[in-house]
Amino acid sequence: MNIAFIPVRGGSKSIPGKNIKLLNARPLVYWTAKAASEADCIDEVIVATDSNEIKRTVEDFKLPKVSVYDREPENASDSASTESVMLEYLSKRNLCGDDLFFLIQATSPMLRARDIDGMYESFIRSKVDSMFSGVREKQFHWRFRDGNIVEPVNYDYQNRPRRQDFEGLIAENGACYINSVKNVLQDKCRLSGKIGVYELPAYTAYEIDEESDWIIVEELMKHFLTN
Repeated sequence: MNIAFIPVRGGSKSIPGKNIKLLNARPLVYWTAKAASEADCIDEVIVATDSNEIKRTVEDFKLPKVSVYDREPENASDSASTESVMLEYLSKRNLCGDDLFFLIQATSPMLRARDIDGMYESFIRSKVDSMFSGVREKQFHWRFRDGNIVEPVNYDYQNRPRRQDFEGLIAENGACYINSVKNVLQDKCRLSGKIGVYELPAYTAYEIDEESDWIIVEELMKHFLTN
């Protein structure tokens, strides 16, 4: 069984009511719930929330495969980790260890069903233990070493590569993670063992955390997504 798990909280300080605020005429959580429900590889879609308003909103979508899980308040606080609600949910389900758990985040509404199916195929083909979706970054990164002194992370500034010759770095885009139920319960983490990556287009790098992200993502969706 393949389960898509979408955790959403009622409280959001950066953007009040974020998860059901309208994004291109639909509540934010609708976009990932729709993508997961339309993915051929997904058997169940679980939206985990502590909010009755979000619960009613999701149920009104009437999307196939989608149901709501009432998460515990202690795992919906500002300080609670995503892993905490994942583990809470899995502790209450009698699932096979080999079942696959797809963590999908509502803050990445540009994720599509074809992306989820493609990632699943890549996961099976590559025989890794877990996988995340990411984008390739070709910026030159530096880190602080001592005070205001910095050092390069991913290139030699004395031999600056051309962009077309530069491999760059992979950044998580936060959209989707795949792991087995057994691994999540054992390692208490969304990723473990041999980790693979499924590359998505650069425009999917944005996660909605601030108002400025909302503006950017809304316009990107209009440009790149047709429905």
